[in-house]
Amino acid sequence: MSLTRDQKDTLITTYKRHDTDTGSPEVQIALLTTRVNQLTEHLRANKHDESSRRGLLKLVGQRRRLLAYLRRKDYARYLALAERLNLRIK
Repeated sequence: MSLTRDQKDTLITTYKRHDTDTGSPEVQIALLTTRVNQLTEHLRANKHDESSRRGLLKLVGQRRRLLAYLRRKDYARYLALAERLNLRIK
């Protein structure tokens, strides 16, 4: 159910800011968004899976905090990332 190494590498190369970047907010948010989308699809099929629902809520909260951090630090990067990931912004 988690991301495979190939999926993760593809996301990192797509959203990295420089050659050795693996931990910038953009990369972390992209990885979390992919995981959130996977869990959302899982929960559509398995409505009573409460432990996965709790994990989804934790991931959404973590992503929300990272987005708030990026919004505070660099608003232009925040807008660009939200557009690339098709996230609704306030």
